Amino acid sequence: MRIVFSEDAQDFQRRNWSRLVQQDPAGTFFHQPSFLKLYWEEFGEDSDELLLAFGEDDDGAQVAAVAFERNGTDLRFLGGVEITDYLGPVAAPDAKVPFAAALWDALLAREDWATADLWGLAEDSGWYDVLGETATARGLSVEEAPDHDGVAPYLELPPTWERYLEELPAKLRHEIRRKAKKLEAEAGPVSIVTAGTQDLTALLDRFVELHHMSEGPKGVFMVPGMEIFFRRLGEAFLSSGAFRLNFIEVGGSLAAGTIGFRWGDRSYLYNSAFDRSWGALAPGMVLVGEDIRLAIEDGASGFDLLKGDYPYKYRFGAVARRVLRMVVRR
Repeated sequence: MRIVFSEDAQDFQRRNWSRLVQQDPAGTFFHQPSFLKLYWEEFGEDSDELLLAFGEDDDGAQVAAVAFERNGTDLRFLGGVEITDYLGPVAAPDAKVPFAAALWDALLAREDWATADLWGLAEDSGWYDVLGETATARGLSVEEAPDHDGVAPYLELPPTWERYLEELPAKLRHEIRRKAKKLEAEAGPVSIVTAGTQDLTALLDRFVELHHMSEGPKGVFMVPGMEIFFRRLGEAFLSSGAFRLNFIEVGGSLAAGTIGFRWGDRSYLYNSAFDRSWGALAPGMVLVGEDIRLAIEDGASGFDLLKGDYPYKYRFGAVARRVLRMVVRR
């Protein structure tokens, strides 16, 4: 295994590793070079901070890839932890261990880092163990560190909405149905509005407005730079069907919105906001239920509610899934 380093952002495209993201069971929407490129363009502060690493086999084929960003002597996976739920490398199935071993060897030959602070490794991805074991074998200090949002609740989806409801505990099933019926009974007809190319800008305007109307951290999340990032996500991924912006419309008002992604066989719930004046009728909860229904109808086998250990996620039957952080020191 040969490691090739690059500090050139053009290699997001020249060395496009989308195929590896699809091959690696741990690959997610967030591992795609197109997503990471967009993140780098919006939040990368200095071109010297980027470090890409590629694994090539004996025939010169690219079989693994990972993107880093450097902050002083700290090395981190590329992608801000506030907006990139899963981070880290991807590899062809038989290349994972050889790549991890060769990567540490190649990094140890560099003098531009002292600590690797590696967030965003899903516990079932296999990468946490492989990176930790190969680092330890090279005499590096490895410790698990706390992740401030280290749980990503996840739903395995059956083939039909009816079966999904049947498999839920009775209390949860009742609550999902009750909330939907109450909303329609008290607010009138309910409909789901999904953004297309013609109305994407207007619907993103409403989504940003809902954020600004919120209280607490959500109310200050959508700063101008973050808003630009969300708009660029829509522009980049809507046409392929990967970007999903849905609203629930009640009483002539777009009362709640969600942004999600569809990639591979999974749907992801990325962000949400709702109009507080409708809070008593829980339009946001009803919309998440509709998002799950739409994911099932679209053939998804999993619904990832992403990082954030919030009680509402478990009301849809989600199961906790840890996302780990590893700190490696020379």
